[in-house]
Amino acid sequence: MREWLPRVTVATIVEDNGKFLMVEEDIYGEKILNQPAGHLEPGESLIEAAIRETLEETGWHVEVTHLVEFSQWTSSNSNNHYLRSCFAGKALKFNPQQTLDDGIIRAVWMSRDEVAQNAHRLRSPLVLHHIDHYINGKRTDTDVFSYYD
Repeated sequence: MREWLPRVTVATIVEDNGKFLMVEEDIYGEKILNQPAGHLEPGESLIEAAIRETLEETGWHVEVTHLVEFSQWTSSNSNNHYLRSCFAGKALKFNPQQTLDDGIIRAVWMSRDEVAQNAHRLRSPLVLHHIDHYINGKRTDTDVFSYYD
């Protein structure tokens, strides 16, 4: 019998002058929007995963500044259960030579209203939920996380 295992994911909200760094990706032939996000890999902390995923999906080097929210969500499409750490980060430097992950169409900067207008294309309801928490000032210091190798 297989044990139930949730999927551990990270996402990063990067805001600059009222625009949020988003990723347009091809999921089964549909153009979906998400924050830079992905799965935790062996040997890395949640914060390291957020920094890595942001670079791999957008070409942006970021500094994680705080946790916005730690969420649980079950996808109605796949019935997978996710534990999602959504961080906020500051854009440091763009690398135009960065090869983006498979399936990533492009990185795009969008206002909160533009994201909301595309709610039907969001990878999960947590995308806009976390942007709204960020806008409303929800912040937790990252020292709540510890990593022991």
